[in-house]
Amino acid sequence: MPVGRLTRTAIFCLSFIALCYLLEHSSYARYYRLQDDIPDASSIAPLKTFSKDKFLWDSISPSDDLVWHDCYSNNQCARLKVPLDYKNPDAASAAIAMVRIHSHVSHDSPSYRGPVLVNPGGPGGSGVSFILSRGAHLSTIVGPEFDIIGFDPRGVARSTPGVSFYKTRAERALRFDTPDGTRVFSANASADGLSRGWALGTLDGQLAGERDNGSLRFINSDHTSRDMLRIVEADGFEKLQYWGFSYGSVLGATFAAMFPDKVGRLVIDGVMDSEDYYATEWSKNLYDTDKTWMSFLNGCVDAGPSGCPLFAPTAAEISAKIDDLYVSLRARPIPVRTETSSGIVDFSMLRMRIFRALYSPYAAFPALAQALADLSNGNATTLFKMGEVPPFECACDASEYKYEDHAEAGAAIACNDGNQISPKYEDLLVHYEKLSKGSDWADIWESARMTCLAWPEFPKDHFQGPFIANTSFPLLVVGNTADPVTPLWAAKKMSKGFAGSAVLTQDSPGHCSLSAPSMCTQKHIRRYFFDGILPAADTVCNVDGTPFPSPGLDNVDQQAQAILSVSEADRNLMEAVWELARTFDVRFPTFV
Repeated sequence: MPVGRLTRTAIFCLSFIALCYLLEHSSYARYYRLQDDIPDASSIAPLKTFSKDKFLWDSISPSDDLVWHDCYSNNQCARLKVPLDYKNPDAASAAIAMVRIHSHVSHDSPSYRGPVLVNPGGPGGSGVSFILSRGAHLSTIVGPEFDIIGFDPRGVARSTPGVSFYKTRAERALRFDTPDGTRVFSANASADGLSRGWALGTLDGQLAGERDNGSLRFINSDHTSRDMLRIVEADGFEKLQYWGFSYGSVLGATFAAMFPDKVGRLVIDGVMDSEDYYATEWSKNLYDTDKTWMSFLNGCVDAGPSGCPLFAPTAAEISAKIDDLYVSLRARPIPVRTETSSGIVDFSMLRMRIFRALYSPYAAFPALAQALADLSNGNATTLFKMGEVPPFECACDASEYKYEDHAEAGAAIACNDGNQISPKYEDLLVHYEKLSKGSDWADIWESARMTCLAWPEFPKDHFQGPFIANTSFPLLVVGNTADPVTPLWAAKKMSKGFAGSAVLTQDSPGHCSLSAPSMCTQKHIRRYFFDGILPAADTVCNVDGTPFPSPGLDNVDQQAQAILSVSEADRNLMEAVWELARTFDVRFPTFV
């Protein structure tokens, strides 16, 4: 038998053995048996909501004490009553929904380390959905001595009061009638692209004010930070343990600056410049986006024709292929029909599909390469289906969708948090032209702040900085070298404001550390939570594997090799980091 076939056969056998090991011994085998009870994991993405929640949250009455109830097979849920307005705590209340994955040790055990609160970003991401879909992996990383708690911030999904600009689900569906349910399109798609965005964003802000029931102004990060402290104290602890991704880094930095003496362990991962966020500028997010894009082009070249369907000998040649696709779709979009929906693949959709893939290279790069290769051959269906959502269906019982996750909550948090921006089109144009000078992706990113154009003029008397504090325990700040929307520069900047904090750099493309498998990074995070030990200054972690498989391998082979390359004691951790890299899809903002 030729050497190549022997190698391939050996890899197949090793992959099969690894798969059997995973199925028989891994905690993830137990996790996947629970999937029928878990909402759609894509609910953190824009308007990709689960059809109905299989747990009746109204069966739990909000309470001043933290009372846990069995839910979703083997987890616990609670609804904690908190003040709607902390300046008037005896007036109206809000209810914060949360889910807990119990530690693997008894709470009476001396090895129990307490709860870790998790925020998946957004703003507006559902912590409940995130933990139900990925909490088992996070628990494996942090360790069995901790509870993992996901909560829906006020205004989001299952927490009340909710945020909605629309009277009915049907009205919302009519507003976002695109096949991928997005409110974002390229400002360069047409001559009136930017002005159309201005008009739609203005409508959003006007609807927000007109449909406000009096609670909207209290949906902000200041109040959510106070809610987190209430959760921790109601659970019997004095200090917060927290892991926040993307916008969750703003929330974590806000908490640390507001309550520096209440920090137990605090990880911010995929770090935003909080000052830029609260200024509603969003002008410093794209510093490393081109690096992420180049990692796709170079990765395709390195993978070869067997590993990348879009292969060409140089990155420049692949880029030229995609430029040709832009020109073609701008001139003539392609109609697509699938089994469940129909629509057109146009310039905006191509731009959005590529930009979204930059967030999750291990999950999206191979699929994107195939879609682009198919598109080059005249087949647009693959690209269309990368973000296709089920068609809207009316509900016989509206209560089935009572706690549906949608994008308005994220807009409310961002617009309430940030400074009021000018509603004038001319001022939007100035902002866009300035953003365009720094990045080729400004045509997509400008949409991020447009909902705030005509936002109600609420008082800006909540916390907006400064982000300078001597915390009771130093922060761990994590950033990737090629993060498309939270550049490593921001992680280093934010770290300077928090005394004793350390920056852990992961040498990878993608948004947040979990977008790539790195045993090095996750062991440092576990060590920080368990032992309180920060990585040494200038620590850089490599990743295990590549977004595109090496020549002669596929993704299953690559993952199996990685798992078999570590000790038996580390295999569960390696499984977790790989599975998260293959599914991680946290976005900032949620509707991108």
